Amino acid sequence: MLRSMTGYGHGEAQYLEKRFAVEIRAVNHRYREVMVRLPRHMMVLEDRMRKCVQEYVLRGRVEVYCTVEEGKGRANTVKVDKNLAVAYYKAMEEVRDYLGLSGDIRIEHLVSQPGLLVMEDPGGDPEEWWPAVEDALRQACRGLVAMRETEGAALRSDVAEKVSRLEALVQDISVRVPEMVRIYQERLNRRIEELTGGPLVDPARLAQEVAFFAERSDISEELVRLNSHLAQFEHLLDAEGAVGRTLDFLIQEIYREINTVGSKAQNEIITGRVVDFKGELEKIREQIQNIE
Repeated sequence: MLRSMTGYGHGEAQYLEKRFAVEIRAVNHRYREVMVRLPRHMMVLEDRMRKCVQEYVLRGRVEVYCTVEEGKGRANTVKVDKNLAVAYYKAMEEVRDYLGLSGDIRIEHLVSQPGLLVMEDPGGDPEEWWPAVEDALRQACRGLVAMRETEGAALRSDVAEKVSRLEALVQDISVRVPEMVRIYQERLNRRIEELTGGPLVDPARLAQEVAFFAERSDISEELVRLNSHLAQFEHLLDAEGAVGRTLDFLIQEIYREINTVGSKAQNEIITGRVVDFKGELEKIREQIQNIE
């Protein structure tokens, strides 16, 4: 099933007096990148959390946030780094004296310094918390996947509709190729008559010139490849796994073929169809940037 690369998931789990909450946010990214943000005392769980998320996500930038709340029976405490407080105070005194400033060093000057006041790490072993953390994490991952699949279904529907329009444009170009040669022959015949002031002298020469034009402007191979690429594109819309990069590659190939058609076809109507084709193709290219 096609998936978007953006999404959100949330999960919660309880272990004794601790409640763990996990949030996951995902956005577009060329590759897979999982960032896990944890309280310092839970850093030991970072790697296994990252590996767990990678089971659900194949592509995109994913940020994982985990918080822990203590039960009512346990009060949070704050530690003071006394040695650091002394060091900050002496440094401030030195700066004040060196610059010849006046004024006292107050408590608010000290407590605003980084690292001076820190939340005390709660007691307990993070290894014992892992089953609950994993439970909350997998809840969040499943929620993320569900949202990605919902958005992916909407993307698939929109892109499939646009691909159908591209196929119709290719078909319209195909049926106009004989007309392109006929129009060139009539135009050439009129031009020769204008220059010579009379009927065409050598029909064989005109036929040869038309044959050269038909060969130079032959776009049959490009049209065959376009139809093949579009059919493959439709197939990938229903494929499993991360297909976004493959679709992006196909877009580049389709651009190459339609550009060749535009440069070869010397016909105003076909040129107009090529412009329409490129417009739809650009819309598809923008959409697939968000496909996993």
